[in-house]
Amino acid sequence: MTDEIRLRFAPSPTGYFHVGGARTALYNWLVAKKSGGQFILRIDDTDEQRNKDEWTDGILAALGWLEITFDEGPYFQSQRKSLYSETARRLFESGLAYFCSCTREEIDERARLRGGRPGYDGFCRDRGLQPKEGYALRFKVPDGETIVDDQVRGRVVFSNSTIEDFILLKGNGAALYVLANFVDDVDLRITHVIRAEEHLPTTPKAVLLYQALGLRPPVFAHLPVLVNEKRVKLSKRRDRVAVEDFRDQGFLPEAMVNYLALLGWSPGDDVEFLSREEMLDRFDLSRVSKAPAFFDVVKMTHFNKHYIMIMELDRFVEESVRFLESEDFWTGDEAQRAKLTEVAPFVKERIALLSEVVPMVDFLFADLKELGLPIGPFSDSDQVILSRYVDRVERLQEFRKDDLESEFRELGEELSISLRKLQAPIRLAVTGRKVGPPLFVAMEVLGRDTSIRRIKGALGQRV
Repeated sequence: MTDEIRLRFAPSPTGYFHVGGARTALYNWLVAKKSGGQFILRIDDTDEQRNKDEWTDGILAALGWLEITFDEGPYFQSQRKSLYSETARRLFESGLAYFCSCTREEIDERARLRGGRPGYDGFCRDRGLQPKEGYALRFKVPDGETIVDDQVRGRVVFSNSTIEDFILLKGNGAALYVLANFVDDVDLRITHVIRAEEHLPTTPKAVLLYQALGLRPPVFAHLPVLVNEKRVKLSKRRDRVAVEDFRDQGFLPEAMVNYLALLGWSPGDDVEFLSREEMLDRFDLSRVSKAPAFFDVVKMTHFNKHYIMIMELDRFVEESVRFLESEDFWTGDEAQRAKLTEVAPFVKERIALLSEVVPMVDFLFADLKELGLPIGPFSDSDQVILSRYVDRVERLQEFRKDDLESEFRELGEELSISLRKLQAPIRLAVTGRKVGPPLFVAMEVLGRDTSIRRIKGALGQRV
């Protein structure tokens, strides 16, 4: 086996890209890059009935968004069938595998008659069957035990008596997962296999194949399962798990990568926020836990808020535009971009997801009625506030936030009203919302005419 460290990520394109898959890809990438090795992408598309090109495209797009880059590939198992057939032939001719004519019904019936553990009983082991359409090829599992030395789980021992003679090729000649993965890992010179815990039960079968052909197995590491708030394994059908969905919600790739890295791995020192360079410096499989890891969207959102806060303003504007472009009111002209840039420093301090930008700034670009935002109703006391405030700001020489705030504070003292209570009706009249960027910043960017027109329009909208 080569001295070069070579790792692979081998997803099956049978649905949206799962966050668990993203974490697996990240851990493989970290080990490969830290060691100066190679990271390889292989698409395990042996399940022809469930695979779709769009799922493959989604995997590639998600990896690109997360900046988990690969040095080789993508390789496709569907294009490597001849390799599997050749290895199967070698195993058969070496007496390490045999053809089996048993149907599932026959296997189940014999199990019923003998009682005890169900499953295949080795019926065709010594029948000397030759290759034939409809005959499956089975591996001849030896007596004894198989040991998997796992970097996360330690020494795991499997009794071979619990492993039935497993199928390598189906009756139609198609390779099963265990054979295809073994052959590809050998052919691609994979030195480390880091994957989900769910693959651990199939690992002794892979080890048996390595031993049968006199090859050294790779280093194995099976990562802890991801669970939801009920400590139940994440499910595509029940939980939010698609990387694409989180991207479309406005999560940043660096936030997601940082959070995923900590799902099962601890850098020590109670450190949470890590740059990619810091992850590479600190990452070590020996610090990966066996315990299930809670995938907490609330916690990941906290990470996202941090990364939005520290991102460069120019990038924040461009990321915001990506969400605004789907809105009818957004033309992207110079005037709109100028307004967005003015409020951007204040908006980025107040949001946790980029998708929250739209309701923070939409009032700057469209009429409140067009946006379907409420204009009132306002109580009698609100009407007094609106009337008195608009009278003050109409007299201003310059419509600037400092002057707008000064008039506001003087009005609060005059009416003996708390600033919070004083601000509420004005904000609602001007922006149509109860929260948003600083009110006086918003009014300055919105402009004198529009701000005053909206406040006056709110007058008379009584409860």
